[in-house]
Amino acid sequence: MRSGELAALAGVNAQTLRYYERRGLLTPPPRSPSGYRSYPDDAVTTVRFVKRAQDLGFSLDEIEELLHLAAGGPDDCDSARTLAPERVTQLADRIADLQRMQRSLTELISTCERPRAQRSCPILTSLHEGEHP
Repeated sequence: MRSGELAALAGVNAQTLRYYERRGLLTPPPRSPSGYRSYPDDAVTTVRFVKRAQDLGFSLDEIEELLHLAAGGPDDCDSARTLAPERVTQLADRIADLQRMQRSLTELISTCERPRAQRSCPILTSLHEGEHP
């Protein structure tokens, strides 16, 4: 499929596809004799994976690593055994942060009926102070 079709199916623009190629997140496709890129059907899945991972807060470097793990991980199992637990720990930390943010937003919602000066939002307070919520 051509760039425009892939971009439309994946919900991105063609420039994003070329950027993902340069970053190594998307395998550069072969070109047709007329010079058009010809992406395989599974490129849609890859681009959607990248966008979804970004929506979940992963950086492109982290997404590259996730794609590598999804493809079977490092050639040597010792590297995979080292890498995967590190990722699990990082995800657990991120989940804990998100849960703290959820509790803080719930607390804010419960104070919405109060006058503005009496409302409480630990997230905003911690962000102003540069701390984790």
